[in-house]
Amino acid sequence: MIDDGTGLLTIGELARATGLSVRTIRYWSDEGVLTPVTRSAGGYRLYDAGGVARLELIRTLRELGLGLEDVREVLAGERTVAQVAAAHVAALDAQIRSLRVTRAVLSTVARRGATAEEMTLVNKLARLSAAERQRIMEEFTAETLDGLDTVDPDIQERIRRTAVHLAEDPTPEEVDAWVELAEMLQDPGFRAQMRRAVEFNAADRRPGDPGGRSMWFAQRLVELVGPARARGVDPTGEGAQEVLDELFGDADRAEVLERMTAGFDERVARYRHLLSVVNRQPAPPHAEDFAWVVTALRARAGR
Repeated sequence: MIDDGTGLLTIGELARATGLSVRTIRYWSDEGVLTPVTRSAGGYRLYDAGGVARLELIRTLRELGLGLEDVREVLAGERTVAQVAAAHVAALDAQIRSLRVTRAVLSTVARRGATAEEMTLVNKLARLSAAERQRIMEEFTAETLDGLDTVDPDIQERIRRTAVHLAEDPTPEEVDAWVELAEMLQDPGFRAQMRRAVEFNAADRRPGDPGGRSMWFAQRLVELVGPARARGVDPTGEGAQEVLDELFGDADRAEVLERMTAGFDERVARYRHLLSVVNRQPAPPHAEDFAWVVTALRARAGR
């Protein structure tokens, strides 16, 4: 304290009183957030008790991560502490979401043993906006349905409503699922397979047929195959023949296998599983029933 009866403090004394470094206090003073009340005869900056309180507030705001411009606005009365805190919380939330995505991307890259090029792709896909992710899905569904007006209306609606909702704070598993799903959606082979499955559906219907026939078939398959699986019937064994006969009648098994493979093989099952993971939804029901039928048909192919 200056020994002149004024009670004013030099920067050195202020540093000892607050535990802050002289360099920090001088920097804040130079930036205009801590203004000295006067200067000594020797040109040293002097601060009063109000400066001490002001310095404590500055330190607290800086420790909470606020920038000097925010600090300056609070001290000038242009914004309240509550207003600045609310804005900072929103900024921190965005930063936390970004950090979670970064962590998930790095986990995916490490788990995949990705190259530099693959890492770039994973990072780009993970950081797409919700609208960009949905655009990828909509392009996929548009190509799948293009020109196929006789597809079962229920199936058309289900395909068109397919959405991708990757969380703002995705887990590494969800990022993994989205990256794999995005790769599938842009894979020409998979797009052709899904298109083929829908073409089969369109070929089975005549204009004016009521919707829901495809759903009826799926329900019938589950009703027949579920109990068979519960009894332990081997899809490659003789016991599966009765189920296939009841489900498909005398239809050509090679044609049936082609149709079932297009719509219900391992890749399609994987696609539906990935969608459920990305969207945080339950796993698709009855996937094992459809896989059982495909296995049973394949076991009999060429017999």
